[in-house]
Amino acid sequence: MLSYKYYDTPEGHDIFKKVFVTSKYAGIAGLGVATFDVLMYSHPKGLFNTAYRYAFFLGPMVGMATAFTVTANTAQNIREKNDVWNYFLGGVASGTVFGAWKRSIVVAVPVCLALGAVGMIKKTAIDENWTLMPEITSAPKSIKSVHHDWTLVKDIDELKTWTSGSK
Repeated sequence: MLSYKYYDTPEGHDIFKKVFVTSKYAGIAGLGVATFDVLMYSHPKGLFNTAYRYAFFLGPMVGMATAFTVTANTAQNIREKNDVWNYFLGGVASGTVFGAWKRSIVVAVPVCLALGAVGMIKKTAIDENWTLMPEITSAPKSIKSVHHDWTLVKDIDELKTWTSGSK
């Protein structure tokens, strides 16, 4: 289950595995945000207060990921259409979790629309084979970096008029 990717199976299938994948990524992001908050902003005193701050960020972020996944896949199963509106509904569900977390309808409505639009863009990117976030391989850290020619200009053989000198 740890090697499962979200798009390994079609939409509407293996919802539990897809929830696990999205929750895993949301949990990792939540750990980063919560750690930043604990170390840089809130400075809680004691174990209980620190755990509360972690739960304050981890719970809603995992909830948003779960709401998106369950809603998008359930909409796929109910509507029997694999289109961008399923992801829009998933984004709206995530936005409602965010609005409940912030306890504000004024925040919830624009976030619902924004996350729905992001979901539609993501679904379109998947359907049309767009690359939204390309994988970047750092050249000095790659195994083949010694084989790359890092010169700015290639040598021109006609300009190589030098000699090795006298011996």
